Amino acid sequence: MSQITLNANLAPYHTFGIDCQAKVLVKANSVAELISIYQNDDWQYLPKLPLGSGSNMLFTSDFEGVVVLNRLKGISVTEDGDFWYLECESGEDWPDLVEWSVKQGLHGLENLALIPGCIGTAPIQNIGAYGVEFKDVCDYVEYLDLTTLQVVRLSMDECQFGYRDSIFKKGLYGNALIIKVGLKLAKSWQAKFQYGALQNLITGEPTSVKIFEAVKETRQSKLPNPEVEGNAGSFFKNPVITKDLYKALKAKHPSLVAFEAPEGFKVAAGWLIDNAGLKGYQVGGARVHDNQALVIVNKGGATAQDVIQVARHVQQTVKQRYSVELEHEVRFIGRTQETCLHDVAMGL
Repeated sequence: MSQITLNANLAPYHTFGIDCQAKVLVKANSVAELISIYQNDDWQYLPKLPLGSGSNMLFTSDFEGVVVLNRLKGISVTEDGDFWYLECESGEDWPDLVEWSVKQGLHGLENLALIPGCIGTAPIQNIGAYGVEFKDVCDYVEYLDLTTLQVVRLSMDECQFGYRDSIFKKGLYGNALIIKVGLKLAKSWQAKFQYGALQNLITGEPTSVKIFEAVKETRQSKLPNPEVEGNAGSFFKNPVITKDLYKALKAKHPSLVAFEAPEGFKVAAGWLIDNAGLKGYQVGGARVHDNQALVIVNKGGATAQDVIQVARHVQQTVKQRYSVELEHEVRFIGRTQETCLHDVAMGL
């Protein structure tokens, strides 16, 4: 039986830790419970929001619907001569999975250490770090079709992965609740440690354990702990700009950090924000982190409006200074549905 709470405070369930309420909060421990929640006549006309660890979202107001906490648990492993196959329930914690796999000698996830969130949200964002993306280890994704309440399996190719993108943010947006993920880890593993600071942190032969520890050290040195200062990790995506704009910016700002990408050049959003002098910019309890410009933190008592004002100021300043439009990676959740920074900022 699902656990139900009415008029629940959502602060403990999202990493910004900002007070807001949900009309109904219900925990689901199985697919059967998920189906019963979506079949409940009392909630038929209420909007529903699946929620894992709440590590990548900002509630911009109270939610006038049903927040469904995903608590599906379980991991199993099989193998053949070439691969290990991990079958993971979507409510499992992603950082815990990565640490467990490294300790088990299952190589391939180490570069994705300490990315906050549950397993079910990893495919949605196609999470990535240090030269590895979720799509590189994905075998399949299973989801509950919220229209038919049938379970559907997609292959990696069918997920239409892109940079921080997938079919779950496009064609299946709002109609799919991920319940299980299949991972495929090659036994003929090749270390990826040439990205960023990793190569300077690893001495001797690069093992998955060494890469895992180096990634942990790097992330912990840069990113604030949400249990100490509420935050949702990287607030903005790294924008991809044209070759011409890159050349113009590089000529004017030689220290610009960017990497060639298929569509042009991917620019480090943190560099843009930092070099625009925005570290430490604060409104109310929300502040651009002093050490990592890509993160907005709750210094204590921040409201959603504080965060929105800081984010909008960052976006506008970067646009004016570099002619680059920053797109937020954090999901904005309004009263009844997902929204965006532009729309909520217009209402302030």
